Amino acid sequence: MIEIIVGTNRRNSSSAVVANWLHNFYSDLSESSQVMDLTDLPLETFSPDAYKEKPEKVRTFTDRVLNAKGLVVVTPEYNGSMTGALKLFIDLLPFPESFENRPVCYLGLASGQFGALRPVEHLMQVFGYRNAYNFPKRVFLPFCHNCIDPEKGVTDEESANRLQQQAIGFIEFCNLLQSRNPE
Repeated sequence: MIEIIVGTNRRNSSSAVVANWLHNFYSDLSESSQVMDLTDLPLETFSPDAYKEKPEKVRTFTDRVLNAKGLVVVTPEYNGSMTGALKLFIDLLPFPESFENRPVCYLGLASGQFGALRPVEHLMQVFGYRNAYNFPKRVFLPFCHNCIDPEKGVTDEESANRLQQQAIGFIEFCNLLQSRNPE
């Protein structure tokens, strides 16, 4: 199962639109995937006590990460980095097993011209520190408001092609790593 993580807890986000579009594309490729939307995290996740006693719903998310064949992180850019909700979620996951030898793929989107380059690079550092296998073919969607429609998903053909090529490559990457490191 490939987990597609919506990297914000903002409702009706462009990240969620893209994540759902990707989920449909993975399905078209007969690859099992599901969308993990951080808007589904309970409010108690954001309590200081969550570090000590994780809310039950966080444990459900944790199990999904631990059982994933690979992770696709769809991140917007907030203040030059990832969202606080995504960083908190990563911090609440068990160390080191959450990302140890796990393939991770990145997609950044932003209203500006760099398409969330900074948060993707920041995430690659964090996941690399946690011994994940960073898939090198990143996709950036600058001026995302011009290529994402809430109903249709990704509407720009060139962006859709890049995302599709990334997905195909990521499946191959996951399969190759899985064949080298069978559990």
